[in-house]
Amino acid sequence: MPKILVMYPMPSNMDAFERAYAKEHIPMAAPIFAAAGATKAVLTKISASPAGKPAFHRIAEIHFPSQETLQECAASQAGRDAIAHAHKISNGGPPVVLIGDEEIVTF
Repeated sequence: MPKILVMYPMPSNMDAFERAYAKEHIPMAAPIFAAAGATKAVLTKISASPAGKPAFHRIAEIHFPSQETLQECAASQAGRDAIAHAHKISNGGPPVVLIGDEEIVTF
């Protein structure tokens, strides 16, 4: 399953980032990805790292049914606007944006 991953570094102002993420970014980006055919979003807030201070504060995974659907979304003006807004709210540095294919191992 193809997905876009957005990994936000530790914010310099946690309250401002969390407020912008919850009140601006998610309400703006969710309808864009849904309209583009995304099947789900997994939003993870990092709580700790065995290596010490985590490098990232949040990781968002937006899943798509196909690589083609993902690429169409990423190339669209609305998709570019959502990614630009992620950069705008990330006050600890630019987010890392990746495209990946999920593999699931069930235990």
